[in-house]
Amino acid sequence: MNTRTIGIIIFMGAIMFFSCFAKENEKKAAEQFTSISMDEAAKLMETEKDFILVDVRRPDEYKSGHIPGAVLLTNETITEESAAHILKNKNQKILVYCRSGQRSRVAAGKLSSMGYTNVVNIGGIMSWKGKIEK
Repeated sequence: MNTRTIGIIIFMGAIMFFSCFAKENEKKAAEQFTSISMDEAAKLMETEKDFILVDVRRPDEYKSGHIPGAVLLTNETITEESAAHILKNKNQKILVYCRSGQRSRVAAGKLSSMGYTNVVNIGGIMSWKGKIEK
C-alpha cells in the first residue's frame, strides 16, 4: 500500500471514531431529562408552583396560542446565553413543550447538556386540553 492509501484509511477511521463519540454524547445528553405526558404535566402544574414553562416553537406559533404562563425560547435559538437570560436557576424544574413533541425533545436535550438539572419534556401543545392564551 502506498502512503496515500494509508492516509485515507487513517482519515476514514478517525471520522468513524469521532462520529461514534458524538453520537454517544448526544445519547447521554438525551438521557439527562425526563419525559411525561401532557396530562401528567397538567396535573403537575396544578400541584407544583416552582417551575418554569418553556414554549420552544417559533414566535408566530407562540403568538397564535400558548399554554398560559409559558415563556418563549425557540428551539433554533437556544444557546447558553439565551437560556441563561430566561432560565436563571439551573436547578429549577423546566417544563418544555412544542407543537408535537419533536422540538421539545431536542430542546430538553440541549438544556440538559448546558447543565440544567431538572428538565422535563412534556411533548406537544396538540395534546394540551387546558386553556390557551393568545
